[in-house]
Amino acid sequence: MNWISRFERKYGRFCIPNLISIIVGGQILVYAIELFVNQFISVSLGLSRSLLLMGQVWRLITFVFIPFSGGGPLSVILGIYFTWFIGTALEKEWGDFRFNLYFLLGMIGTALGCLVTGIPADTYCLSLSLLLAFAMLYPEVQVLLFFVIPVRVKYFGLFAAAMWLFSFLTAGWLYKVSYLLSMLGFVLFFGPQALRSVRAWIRREQWKRKNRR
Repeated sequence: MNWISRFERKYGRFCIPNLISIIVGGQILVYAIELFVNQFISVSLGLSRSLLLMGQVWRLITFVFIPFSGGGPLSVILGIYFTWFIGTALEKEWGDFRFNLYFLLGMIGTALGCLVTGIPADTYCLSLSLLLAFAMLYPEVQVLLFFVIPVRVKYFGLFAAAMWLFSFLTAGWLYKVSYLLSMLGFVLFFGPQALRSVRAWIRREQWKRKNRR
């Protein structure tokens, strides 16, 4: 029994059912307010070390309701949709408690990254950690890129991981710390599995080279 199972047996009753629906609903609401009421609403919700230290502790929670945007409205809508799609699948696979724990670890890591480095944080790594978890659990599932092109999730995951790695390698050391801490949930949930996979691959490659001689 791993640490997650032990944790679930002890604290499994402490969870929020349908958490991803609450998060996505909050993101839709925040984006609607940003579009039609107050375009600066995200400023009042985002993670900032200086503002946290001034007592604005609600930001430790409210930052997850700011949808990550890589561009215009279409990217926001697609991002919210995929967050719901992936999060719902993970909730069904893991159950409410494990999904709560995974997401909470990501939130804690993101907040720690902000507090340690002073770099304002967003939901980029949280969203990425959901995608990577989905890719680890359902590598062969196909999704429609732009609702048209069928792509296996594992390729989505590899591309996203490569983009994260590139950002990590080219960033300054403070950003590196922030990136690493923000992936806390993924590391704790999938780190041992990833290490075993890497070791197995190394052993296979060594065996192949040995038998070619």
